[in-house]
Amino acid sequence: MADLAVAADWFRIETRADGVTHIWEPHVDQHIRCNIWHVRGRDRDLLVDSGMGLVPIAGHIAAISDKPVLCFATHSHFDHVGGHHEFTDRIMHGAEADIMAAPTPANMAWDKYVSAKIFTAAPFAGFDPESYSVRAAPPSELIDDGDVIDLGDRRFRALHLPGHSPGGIALFEAATGIFFTGDVIYDGPLIDDDAPGAIDDYVASMERLKELPVSTVHGGHYPSFGRDRMIEIADEYIAGKRKPGCPGRGAR
Repeated sequence: MADLAVAADWFRIETRADGVTHIWEPHVDQHIRCNIWHVRGRDRDLLVDSGMGLVPIAGHIAAISDKPVLCFATHSHFDHVGGHHEFTDRIMHGAEADIMAAPTPANMAWDKYVSAKIFTAAPFAGFDPESYSVRAAPPSELIDDGDVIDLGDRRFRALHLPGHSPGGIALFEAATGIFFTGDVIYDGPLIDDDAPGAIDDYVASMERLKELPVSTVHGGHYPSFGRDRMIEIADEYIAGKRKPGCPGRGAR
């Protein structure tokens, strides 16, 4: 990484509608970097995923709002939970809680994806991709299908949607139609988990998605989209047309 300059600003922050802020790491390859979503609430805020953890993110969240933060993990892959250790209140599905308690290159998948070629700038001086790791951040609370996250004036219902990973879980706000999906669905090549039965689980999850009255899908990667596009993507996956053999291999 000696040939790469240190980034002046590691995160990019953009305000969206309905009290949602989009945060991302622009110097990480677009197929790898995740979308980080901050949601303002009356009593507390919600942070959906936390990025790779290369640069502290908590200070950036504090600059947006001074409310307590509930840090939610859509799943346990490295690009989504690297900053979770910075927050006290952490919530996720129990199927991947053990991974968060004891991260390894294999169980979080950074052994497959982290190398010098995914960066266009260094996060800090002396950064070596070979030394990348994720700090343990076991959940303080577990969430399951049908549970509700209450921010005081906003309520998000959890949907357990396995396929990409065993504990993949999404959040739907009925009042606005906003849907935070993590890597369950996004507008790019979709990767199913390697475990037996994962493809069948993913197909079942896609069928379930098609019934939801969503308005805006904020996925774990790539740009947001609406319900019609969500149904198209779900149907393409079911038909076997959204596999990681596409250019860029897709995101984790």
